[in-house]
Amino acid sequence: MEQIHNFIGGEIVSSKSGRFAPVFNPATGEQIAQVVLSSADETKKAIEIANKAFPKWSKLSPLKRSRILFKFKALLEENMDELARLISREHGKVFSDAVGELTRGLEVVEFACGIPHLQKGEHSANVATGVDSHSLMQPLGVCAGITPFNFPAMVPMWMFPVAIATGNTFVLKPSEKDPSLALGLAKLLKEAGLPDGVFNVVQGDKESVDVLLTAPEVQAVSFVGSTPIAEYIYTTASAHGKRCQALGGAKNHCILMPDADMGQAANAIMGAAFGAAGERCMALSVVLAVGDETADALIANLKGQIAKMSVGPGITQGKENDMGPVISAQHKAKICDYITSGEKQGATLLVDGRDFKVKGFENGYFVGPTLFDNVTPEMDIYKEEIFGPVLAVVRVPDFETGLKLINQHEYGNGTAIFTRDGETAREFQENVQAGMVGINIPIPVPMAFHSFGGWKRSIFGPLNVHGNDGVRFYTRMKTVTSRWPASVRLEHHESSFTMPTME
Repeated sequence: MEQIHNFIGGEIVSSKSGRFAPVFNPATGEQIAQVVLSSADETKKAIEIANKAFPKWSKLSPLKRSRILFKFKALLEENMDELARLISREHGKVFSDAVGELTRGLEVVEFACGIPHLQKGEHSANVATGVDSHSLMQPLGVCAGITPFNFPAMVPMWMFPVAIATGNTFVLKPSEKDPSLALGLAKLLKEAGLPDGVFNVVQGDKESVDVLLTAPEVQAVSFVGSTPIAEYIYTTASAHGKRCQALGGAKNHCILMPDADMGQAANAIMGAAFGAAGERCMALSVVLAVGDETADALIANLKGQIAKMSVGPGITQGKENDMGPVISAQHKAKICDYITSGEKQGATLLVDGRDFKVKGFENGYFVGPTLFDNVTPEMDIYKEEIFGPVLAVVRVPDFETGLKLINQHEYGNGTAIFTRDGETAREFQENVQAGMVGINIPIPVPMAFHSFGGWKRSIFGPLNVHGNDGVRFYTRMKTVTSRWPASVRLEHHESSFTMPTME
């Protein structure tokens, strides 16, 4: 059985912990590898090596750091297909979706290549007579990233390119469900010329996570995952004096207005709800349809499209499937339990994906696209994040009711509205309580030069990932105020004990 180990100090390092977790191909249900679960001491060793690499790396000029990232970008482009196949094999998503994930990660690398400009700080001359003031954006030290299974390439690349570009070193703890991609990225960084110890990968579980959250050498922790774990990450890291950005769960709503282009909106909702088998924190899982006619028209369109969907393995010999499997047997069972719950609590189950089978892949972790109508806010399938291909339609009488429901929900990650009316769209974007808003855009994930993050219980910590917030998160501001008097002309002044003011 293939074993997947750590990448520490510029090389693959075998773990001696003796603990392993199985890695499955979700399309077949067969175990294809086992990944080590590193011990606390092994995790501490990775942190120690990253800490030793920090002084030299942090003193390297931003221009030289950016040139290494430019080489890394070129290598990512050259190896895109191979990396995408690796994602499909361990995660299950279809090949083109894996390429899309890598592309969105690549965009953050491109953003980080501009670090000589992004990290240059500010300068003010003559803030007082003969006094200048300037700021330095200095790196923190060792930073850690703890990332989820659903985006084994994109989410780590939301973090480490900005972290290392700004002069920090990095320890990545990827998901044990699809761990190989992290090693692929580490090898490409080394090939690009990144010094040993600047980027490290520790495979593991909670034992490794707790070391990253508590080790005094780690200065900042970035996390993406479920809300209960995000709360734990944020609370623990903060209690140990670390900066922390912890992105949690989501329950993304869209409002469908009667004046929307129904065909365009339905196509957008289909992709946003069922793409990547719904395993996206920005997936659309609730449609607030304004008026019964709007809801009926949408459902008729969706049922027709669902019937034509192709569901199967992410890598195929012929035409690509629209949707692949979910990540594990346990997650499949959890999604099916939610579907059963929705049915028992009174929602109308129009399309049932619980007993979905793919010919030739009967042991795969497939859940078919599932559609509910007449969902109400009291139901579990409305309140909780399912993280699967389940779409709920809620009928609302007007725009105001839909907006109120979105704002009352505990999550506020992303949201969207479909309308042709500018006044309605403007009111929505101004008053909706969510961090990322789409106007006729179903998945409003910001580009790399903007920042990604939600509101309410979808995020813990004041700063979002990538964009300018990412640069701020991975740097510490130092402001210098200076005067250079000529000593021969310096007049004697008495000591002053009042608050200094600039004149």
